[in-house]
Amino acid sequence: MQDIRNIAIIAHVDHGKTTLVDQMLRQSGTFRDNQEVAERVMDSNDLEREKGITIMAKNTAVKWKDTKINIVDTPGHADFGGEVERILKMVNGVILLVDAAEGPLPQTRFVLRKSLALGYRPIVLINKIDRGDARPDAVLNEVFDLFVGLDATDEQLDFPVLYAIGIQGIAKKSLHEDSGDLSSLFDLIVDHIPAPQAETTRPFKMLVSNVEWNDYLGRIAVGRVEQGLLRKNQDLMLVSREGKSKQKARATKLFTFSGLERVPVEEVFAGDIVAIAGYEGTSIGDTLTVETDPAPIPYFDIDMPTIAMYFRVNDSPFAGLEGKYVTSNMIKDRLDKETRINVSLKVEQTENPDVFKVAGRGELQLAILIETMRREGYEFAVSRPEVVLREIEGVVSEPVEEVVIDVDAEYSSKVVDILLNRKGIMMSMNQEGDNTRIAFKVPSRGLIGFRNDVLTETRGTAMIHQQFDAYEPFKGDIAGRTMGALIALENGNVTGYALEGVQDRGIFFCEPGDPVYAGQVVGVNNRADDMILNVVKKKNLTNHRASQTSDSVKIAVARKMSLEQCIEFIDDNELLEITPKSIRIRKKYLDHNDRKRLDKK
Repeated sequence: MQDIRNIAIIAHVDHGKTTLVDQMLRQSGTFRDNQEVAERVMDSNDLEREKGITIMAKNTAVKWKDTKINIVDTPGHADFGGEVERILKMVNGVILLVDAAEGPLPQTRFVLRKSLALGYRPIVLINKIDRGDARPDAVLNEVFDLFVGLDATDEQLDFPVLYAIGIQGIAKKSLHEDSGDLSSLFDLIVDHIPAPQAETTRPFKMLVSNVEWNDYLGRIAVGRVEQGLLRKNQDLMLVSREGKSKQKARATKLFTFSGLERVPVEEVFAGDIVAIAGYEGTSIGDTLTVETDPAPIPYFDIDMPTIAMYFRVNDSPFAGLEGKYVTSNMIKDRLDKETRINVSLKVEQTENPDVFKVAGRGELQLAILIETMRREGYEFAVSRPEVVLREIEGVVSEPVEEVVIDVDAEYSSKVVDILLNRKGIMMSMNQEGDNTRIAFKVPSRGLIGFRNDVLTETRGTAMIHQQFDAYEPFKGDIAGRTMGALIALENGNVTGYALEGVQDRGIFFCEPGDPVYAGQVVGVNNRADDMILNVVKKKNLTNHRASQTSDSVKIAVARKMSLEQCIEFIDDNELLEITPKSIRIRKKYLDHNDRKRLDKK
């Protein structure tokens, strides 16, 4: 039996988890000396590399002396908390990574609360101590206060601390110690994190904590072997979390992790994190077990979704022109596939067979799903996000989030005004030099679209962190978008001549040559009401030569918005048309007379 340690690295977004794992892989001899390796090698997904965040939890393993260390790199963004929660069930301890300047933030609290509840004794790693604004001693005190605030036991409060510069691969026991590598971190993991309890004499059992896909092997179940051992081609039963038998089949392939590779093996043992192929019906939360002992391993339900959007078949005049997968069956199959590997996502069929309600942890999680689907060739439309309300003890309740904003002191009053207008309640306000940290509790409804407003008012300088806090009684109406839409009157291609005549009406999303259709939102009005414009009008041709001045049309640059900005912008009576090539904002009802009739109702 091999000596094993299973750890997860948890932290708030952008505190350096993935960079630290890079260095652990390098210093443990996982890569050859001459091997070229990309930065943030664990962020293998294209979207992860573009956005600079971890979306999916991933497994790797390193060898330190005679011990195998299985490492799970987890997401730091609040919307992917579902990934963190289920991964914590697979390990025996955690490294809590905290930025030496920013200190603990909302997601730090969330992941630490989950870890302490499972009885883990974290290793605290204060990272980025080389930052000019680093304040490691103060941050350590804040971390201790956070442990106390989360009701940590005396044993958990006695946590070991290391100081690190993750990007340089340095960890040390004190700020003044001279260290050039991560050996003190590796040694502390082996000494402090308990080895998994390896009950090899009992029948095989494993909780499926992650599901991967391989084009040749199909679905692959990943998890920690709770007890027993399993040999290749041995028969196992797949049991749902409710205890129902889903499938009986052979374990056709067994893998353990080494570096970034899945290594085929003939048998796997209790305590190790492994991957098993041969079970097409497997989902997260299922148990793989022998027939003689079919009881499932208890699986703790993760926090429920708080934000929902309606995904629907695209019915615009441009439907089917740019997408590969466009029918309701194709969209439904893709959403069902996502729910099997994304436990914090819920999909419901509505009364309309072409419309699906998709609920998740937040706007970013749903935006990532939308972007992934469009890159895969799907074409569809989505509605404005709405919160998932619940009835608690007879009272209609809504999700409330903790929001922490770091901003220059000169903009702090503007930020406070924005959040107060969105039914926010200020919890604290602290100033350090020219920087102000403001903490609020705000209904999730009030946070739809707020990021754009805050970044506009602070000239893009604000740092925003948010995290689901609790369900509280409904807070009343919150004002929506204050500016109306500019709507295309008819189908055609936008002309410079038409835009020149109406560009004082507002800011346009389109430019000359763009194809548009009647009912498409082509810009934002300077006023609160919607306005219909003809943006495809052509200049009448005459036999008179125009003067030189009238030929040179000056048109303002079109505003190009990202997918997340579009999701925040759209109103209740609008949809976002998503295709592999385009993102268009449109009215739900394209015909102006239909919209008028509905407004009267």
